[in-house]
Amino acid sequence: MRDLAANLARQLDRQKALNLYRTRRVLESPAGVTAVIDGQRYLSFCSNDYLGLANHPEVIQAMQQGAADYGVGSGAAHLVSGHSRAHHALEEELAAFTQRPRALLFSTGYMANMGTVSALAQRSDTLYADRLNHASLVDAALLSQARLRRYPHADLATLEKWLGDDGAEPKWIISDGVFSMDGDLAPLPQLATLASQYNAGLIIDDAHGFGVLGKHGGGIAEHFAMDATQVPVLIGTLGKAFGTFGAFVAGSEDLIETLIQHARSYIYTTALPPAIAQATRVSLRLVQTESWRRTHLIHLVARFRTGMEQLGFLSMLMPSPAAQGRASVAGERSEGFRMPEATTPIQPLRVGDAARALALSQALLAHGILISAIRPPTVPQGSARLRITFSANHSDAHIDTLLDALSEVL
Repeated sequence: MRDLAANLARQLDRQKALNLYRTRRVLESPAGVTAVIDGQRYLSFCSNDYLGLANHPEVIQAMQQGAADYGVGSGAAHLVSGHSRAHHALEEELAAFTQRPRALLFSTGYMANMGTVSALAQRSDTLYADRLNHASLVDAALLSQARLRRYPHADLATLEKWLGDDGAEPKWIISDGVFSMDGDLAPLPQLATLASQYNAGLIIDDAHGFGVLGKHGGGIAEHFAMDATQVPVLIGTLGKAFGTFGAFVAGSEDLIETLIQHARSYIYTTALPPAIAQATRVSLRLVQTESWRRTHLIHLVARFRTGMEQLGFLSMLMPSPAAQGRASVAGERSEGFRMPEATTPIQPLRVGDAARALALSQALLAHGILISAIRPPTVPQGSARLRITFSANHSDAHIDTLLDALSEVL
């Protein structure tokens, strides 16, 4: 295209005009509750390192030893010569952790979702997806070429109506476990009941639930005391609460063998470095044995929400999840500052338009607080926000510093 450069420049200018242009900050420090950028130290509330394991000395040591034992890279795809003893041991430990017969490692959560959904759903199938699902689940559904129906967020009445109206063709319900931008939980027991009632498969991506929810960190399935029969396809990532990198799918023997045979994002990519698998084995142990991290997270969230209530912001709670979904579909513009009733470490402060979110993020930066502005298309139009996240390495003093800064800038 002769006008390619000019067309790209116009598109980028439009992004800037709409306050949707994205830029990267160069981090000069390890992942943690403090971030060094351009030599300046900030208190960070925008990491997914929920349990504070990304810079844990035992995890670092395990990765160093893994590199010494296996080298830096895996050298090949799992099905060629890249599947190491470290990978295999981690898969067995993840299967035991999730109380499922087997688990399968993927290089990223995005690839796990893409590979799983496209391998299981056929063109003649229908996929029912929560409208606020992560982009990787949306793209996975499109890649499968199955019919896709996106129901309003957590709107079980609409989902049930569609399931009943669509006849007997193969059906799949796909949903996040914890919604990454709102921090609320999927109504998993009800989804499982509908899946059973209408003979549909159920695929849950619990990227933000594993490690955080449940007595032992088993995620949303453990939180609701649901087994492999009720949640047959369970997907998790390792780069969030586990503090390392990669992803996995847990389920039956036949499920995992099917993915090994047909999941293109598993078959046609280089395996995760074995050193990362070794490090993850240690973080998996810490997830299960150091329950104080989850207890502390619950405490931090409660302290933050109490502080926000005292500042007057919890008096403007979001409407019900189903109403949120309908408003998002309609493209309604939200006004004022709003917080949903989320009890996870993801605490979004909705501010409405993108310019406002950017301005607040910059104002907080001037107070030494790092929180990114989340804007469309990551979130629906009119729901730009500050996505505030907590780590087990945050302290009460950190929460109080954040609250003081928010009271200034808001």
